[in-house]
Amino acid sequence: MPKPTPNCDAQLLRTLHTLLTEGSVSRTAERLGQSQPAISVALRRLRDMTGDPLLVRSGSRMLLTSHAQTLIDPVRQALAGIDQVLHPVDHFDPATSRQHFRISTPDYLSVFFVPAIIERFHAQAPCATLELTHLQAEGGYEHGLEEGSLDLVIGNWQRPAQHLHLQSLCDDDLVCLIRDGHPIPPGGLTREAYSQADHLDVLTHTAGGHGTIGTELGKAGLVRRVTTTLPYFCLAPYALVRSDLVFTTTRAFARHYAELLPLRIEPLPAATRPLRYYQLWHARKHRAQASKWLRGLVLASANAIA
Repeated sequence: MPKPTPNCDAQLLRTLHTLLTEGSVSRTAERLGQSQPAISVALRRLRDMTGDPLLVRSGSRMLLTSHAQTLIDPVRQALAGIDQVLHPVDHFDPATSRQHFRISTPDYLSVFFVPAIIERFHAQAPCATLELTHLQAEGGYEHGLEEGSLDLVIGNWQRPAQHLHLQSLCDDDLVCLIRDGHPIPPGGLTREAYSQADHLDVLTHTAGGHGTIGTELGKAGLVRRVTTTLPYFCLAPYALVRSDLVFTTTRAFARHYAELLPLRIEPLPAATRPLRYYQLWHARKHRAQASKWLRGLVLASANAIA
C-alpha cells in the first residue's frame, strides 16, 4: 500500500525554500518574520516529511545535504505555481485596489525621485498602500523579487542581474558638490585640485552608489583621497556646509541640495559616462496587471523628472 502523502501547505513550502536558499534557521526566521523556535519546529516537520536532515552542521555553519540541493528548483517552481493559482492575472483597477506594493530603492533617490513616485501612486491608487524600503545588501533584493516580497527594485548597477527583467529609466551625470566659500574657486576644480582635496564618501550597506561612482572615476583616471565617510547620502550635504570636503555625486542629487543649502556644483575635471537608473522585476510578476501598472507609474515619474 502506498505511503500517504504528508500534508504540506504553502507556508511550509515557503519556509522550506527560505531554509534552502538562506542555509540558516536564524536568517530564515528574520526573512519570514517568525521566531527561531517556530522555524526549528518547521524544520523538524520537513525532516520527517522528506526523510532527510536537509541542513547539517559543519563547524559554526549549516550546510545543505545533497538531497536538499536537489529540492531548490522543484520547491521554487511549486511556490510559483501556488502563486499563479492564488493570484491569477486578471483585471486591475488602481482606483479601487487595496493592494500593498513594495519598492526597494537606494537612499540617494529619496530626495528627488521617490517623492515623484509617491505623488503619482496616491493620485492613481488612493486606497492602495506603498512601502519603500532601503535597497537590500549583497543581492538581497534578488531574493525579495524572487519570493514576491518585493514588487520592484530601482538602482544604478554596472551589471544588473541577468535573470531579472530590466527597464532603463533615466540617465544622470556625475558632478562635485562643495560649500560656497570653498578654497577651490568656482571653475577651479582641476585634476590636480581634485586629487589633492579631502573627499567625502558614502558607504551604505548596499555599497551600490559608491561602487558605481568609484568605478566611473577609476575609468576616468581620477583619484580621490577620502578622509570622511558617512552611512547615508542625505547626511552628506550638511557635512559639506561645515567643511572643505568635496563630494562626488549625481547632478540631480547635487542640484536639489544646492537649491536648499549654501552649496555649489562644480564639474568633474574629467569626462565620465552618465549613470543609468533601472527598474528590475522578476518573471513571476511580469504579466501581472498590477505589476505592469506599477512599472508604468515609475517610468512616468522618471520621464517627468528627466
